[in-house]
Amino acid sequence: MAEVALVALLYLLLLCYANGIIALTDGENAAALRALKSEWQNTPPNWNGPDPCGTNWEGVICTDSKVTSLSLSTMNLKGRLASDIGCLSDLRSLDLSYNKELTGPIPNSIGQLLHLDTLIMIGCAFTGSIPDELGSLLNLTFLALNSNKLSGEIPASIGNLNQLYWLDIADNQIGGSLPVSTATSPGLDKLTAAKHFHFNKNHLVGQIPPEIFNEDMKLIHVLLDSNRLTGNIPETLGLVSTLEVLRLDRNSLEGSVPLLTSLTKINELHLSNNKLEGSLPDLFAMRHSLNYVDLSNNSFTYSVAPAWLAKLESLTTLVVENGGLEGQVPPDLFGLPQLQTVRLRHNSFNNTLKMDTEIGPQLQYVDFEYNEIQNVAVGENYNRILLLLGNPACEAGSFLSSNKICKPAPTDASYKTSLSKCGTKSCHGHDQKLNPATCACQVPLTGELIFRSPSFSDLSNASRFQQLEASIWRNLSLPAGYVFICCLRFDENNYLNMQLQIFPPDGKHFKRTDIQRIGFALSKQTYKPPHEFGPFFFIADTYIFPGEGNLNSLSLGAIVGIAVASALVILLIFGVTIYALKQKRRAEKALEFSKPFASWGASGGESGAPKLKGARWFSFQELKMASNNFSEANVIGSGGYGKVYKGILTALGGSEIVAIKRAQQGSMQGGTEFKNEIELLSRVHHKNLVGLIGFCFEQGEQMLVYEYMSNGTLRDSLSGRTGIYIDWRRRVRIALGSAKGLSYLHEHANPPIIHRDVKSTNILLDGNLTAKVADFGLSKLVADGGIDGGGKGHVSTQVKGTLGYLDPEYYMTQQLSEKSDVYSFGVVLMEILTARQPIERGKYIVREVKGALETEGMNGVKELLDPLLIQLRDLDADSYASLPGLESFVNVAVQCVEEAAADRPTMSEVVKELEAIVASDKVGYGHDNSSSSVASDAHPYAALLKKGGASRGGGSFDYSGGFSVPSTVEPK
Repeated sequence: MAEVALVALLYLLLLCYANGIIALTDGENAAALRALKSEWQNTPPNWNGPDPCGTNWEGVICTDSKVTSLSLSTMNLKGRLASDIGCLSDLRSLDLSYNKELTGPIPNSIGQLLHLDTLIMIGCAFTGSIPDELGSLLNLTFLALNSNKLSGEIPASIGNLNQLYWLDIADNQIGGSLPVSTATSPGLDKLTAAKHFHFNKNHLVGQIPPEIFNEDMKLIHVLLDSNRLTGNIPETLGLVSTLEVLRLDRNSLEGSVPLLTSLTKINELHLSNNKLEGSLPDLFAMRHSLNYVDLSNNSFTYSVAPAWLAKLESLTTLVVENGGLEGQVPPDLFGLPQLQTVRLRHNSFNNTLKMDTEIGPQLQYVDFEYNEIQNVAVGENYNRILLLLGNPACEAGSFLSSNKICKPAPTDASYKTSLSKCGTKSCHGHDQKLNPATCACQVPLTGELIFRSPSFSDLSNASRFQQLEASIWRNLSLPAGYVFICCLRFDENNYLNMQLQIFPPDGKHFKRTDIQRIGFALSKQTYKPPHEFGPFFFIADTYIFPGEGNLNSLSLGAIVGIAVASALVILLIFGVTIYALKQKRRAEKALEFSKPFASWGASGGESGAPKLKGARWFSFQELKMASNNFSEANVIGSGGYGKVYKGILTALGGSEIVAIKRAQQGSMQGGTEFKNEIELLSRVHHKNLVGLIGFCFEQGEQMLVYEYMSNGTLRDSLSGRTGIYIDWRRRVRIALGSAKGLSYLHEHANPPIIHRDVKSTNILLDGNLTAKVADFGLSKLVADGGIDGGGKGHVSTQVKGTLGYLDPEYYMTQQLSEKSDVYSFGVVLMEILTARQPIERGKYIVREVKGALETEGMNGVKELLDPLLIQLRDLDADSYASLPGLESFVNVAVQCVEEAAADRPTMSEVVKELEAIVASDKVGYGHDNSSSSVASDAHPYAALLKKGGASRGGGSFDYSGGFSVPSTVEPK
């Protein structure tokens, strides 16, 4: 009975936590963690507790009720990273490494974690591009995204991270070129605090920009191997005097190797498997530091072995296979004191190979296969491997032909941790292995330990690998000998791979906290191997934790201990009553975040969402049928939130074409944004705002049903993806329609609304090319009496939006106002002028247009205009006379993007300016573009068609709303 009473007491205490009476976690943080948990499988068992900070969720560290560290390495998490991660505003460290089934894109909201200094996502399965928003994390010092499935390009914004010292994006599918800074964009050359550039095993293309290296850099590791780089090796590499490891191998680099005489600290130099020409590079200046050099498989000019080759006093490994070397092998090469391995096969060495004089004490392996050596002289003091297969000295009939030096290379046994003390004992339990120190059967943490540039090639040296084992168990605070390594091999990239087993200090299994600690030590590189092993990374295998116990299995002593602790906590409750009441409000706020429809009541039936006026509630089955089971053939758009499907709703014998926006798991739009967009669209109605027909919130689905916009986004038309190219007058009309929609939100909606994500992909075009503003997921309501109810003219909020469109004043102050939308709209106006994206090839459109206007006036701006504005009008390149109102349009755009919000016009003022431009153009489209037809001379390209421009170019009239440009006109 006593046991039952004690357990009941514990249950009552937990019930207090469950009802939020003594919640210790900030409400928004708690809601964000619950949102993350809802996206993941296999979260730690105690993540079921109601209060993450108060109930000590494993892997969660809190300071003053805010989450400051999330360390979930090797937890076997499955699912996607929800955008709610951006709500952990005080987060400083995020480690999700070695969760192999953590998939989907890295959400852009990660750019909101402005205090983050450590971001580690090694060995997961993340896809998509590296978010540009990472460039906002100015406190970041450690960034490791290696061994995922990331694609896209390296965002130039990373150049903003001037405190970054570790940058590892290796082993992905990242393409494009290496970004360098320009007048309008940052680049990698700005990372002067960085010590590690690990970009190997990707799809990088183009030249290595000379600008990327400078004398201010502190780089020690530059790994660019196994990419698709071309061009010359930049001489500026020689300016980075701190460099220790340089891997440029396995690319398509060409030309001669520049003088790198300043690299006097370099240990590893890999230039193999390129198209390098000229003579072998002179490495004499590196003689005191160089351990490993590989110059194989290039197109170097045939030459005798250079004299400096035998003077590299620190050299351990020399590899120059197929290197164009000929003549006599310098005999003093073999006397180098540190030399272990010589691999010079497939050259043209001849005469006698002399190894009968001084031989270095560590020499283990000499390979001269497939040269032209006629004879060999070997002294008694060398009794290790020598290979001469394929030389005249080994031809049939030669006195050496039967010698082992003329046979294929033997397989040299590699090191393996000894289990000899365990005799014949073996383990049969699931995943159990023998601990080499105790011979106990335990479940170790296993994985692959990979060294990217070791300074040796001998895998049988027991003392070297025993030192490695000791360094691991010492650094990880484990008992002596609790490490096992085996299966050593060099892979196709010349990386040293080995299997690693780390054993728990007590019991058969590791605790979750121990796994998290060890995973972080290996992912954050706090573990440092012996220097000769060089840069490394670790990929952990999935660790299966044992089943969690229950109260019935607890001993009486354990129950008494729990009861005593419970009693102490109950006493604490009485001492913090006032604090508890405050936290009650926070818990209620957290509930709002986790249940965004709670405030709507249950009028929506099964969905828990209401049937709002003007917005119909759809069941999941209805939308599934309308979209043909969400067929890929019906996809008309996609983004971070998910996909948009074309659907056909049938009712009462009729049908209606709609657009169904379906959020995917882990998408950018969470429950709060979903509710927000429904509420906003249900209260605003304007011909230049996309109309909401209904929504679905059921079976874990978030879907919005909009009116169908047949001509897609403004961005699609400007880029040519739709095949519809809009002329100048139509562009002005589209700008005017968009401005009217935003002006309505700012000045006529009740209460007013700030859109917060104005961009060309959120301006849609219907069948008549009427512009309508869409996507209100990030919008903010303006309270009565001015924003925030205080007439301040702004609202303080976390920065959200899209890079390139963000108002710089909003970004710096986190104070949002209607003028923030005005700035974004100004960027859209510049897109309409140029058809360029806001940030393209490292150039920012705002700076480009402003700079051109300041230096060359309108002539400079005209150079930036979309060439199709000229081509489609059959005009000379210098003739802009029939682009009416161009100068006024440019002036409006520039005014909108003024640095200070106070200097920008309001949206109603922008509308007046654009209306004046339309009114001044006597060749308009009629009275109102909302009712104009695209099937007659009112079409924007009717004049061009009458002139015969279409037949001349081979184009055709497209009655869906535009002109289909001939193939001879290449879209931008």
